[in-house]
Amino acid sequence: MARTIELPTAEKKDSQGLCFIGKVRLPDFLQQQLKIKKGDIIEIPADHVKCLESKKATDPNMASPIAWTRQDGSVIGEHQGAHFFTVGQRRGLHVGGKPEPLFVLAKDVDENVLYVGQGESHPGLVRSALRMRMNEVHWIREDRSLASGQSARTYEFRFRYRQPLQNGTLKHDGDFMTITFDQPQTGIAAGQFAAWYDGDECVGSGVISD
Repeated sequence: MARTIELPTAEKKDSQGLCFIGKVRLPDFLQQQLKIKKGDIIEIPADHVKCLESKKATDPNMASPIAWTRQDGSVIGEHQGAHFFTVGQRRGLHVGGKPEPLFVLAKDVDENVLYVGQGESHPGLVRSALRMRMNEVHWIREDRSLASGQSARTYEFRFRYRQPLQNGTLKHDGDFMTITFDQPQTGIAAGQFAAWYDGDECVGSGVISD
């Protein structure tokens, strides 16, 4: 579209950096603003009982992430601050010697602990649903908003930047709006946004809850 209307930036490479602070890498900028706080990296085995139980969970339980504790895994390294990481992140852990790459399964900022697992298909990283608090849901098309007790609706969803749209169902479930995906998804992170589409039209969005 930019090329069609002859915008001068049409061929310019896109950026995910913070353009208003100059040529500074985002991790470097965050470390300048936030204090380093060393903590444990704990690896969760893929066959942990909580992973197996999560596969059997039914709505609304499957819409919440697994609650990990230190006792669920073993310490394999040290990080510089849980606040520097996001769920699904692979780079920056600086822990080697594993058969598969490590991914962040969850983070506990209060305890300053990172929980990680091997491989992007680790069951602790995979979820079939997510939920959003009703006061953090926004309808662009208010005429299509769901009231409590109304039938669920099918949409296409996205919860990561440039992610291909994913099929699923939207349902008003008490104090929450729940999205249940047709296919399990990885990297669902609390605090980020989920958006739902009808064709090319974005109908609504909400903040992913824990």
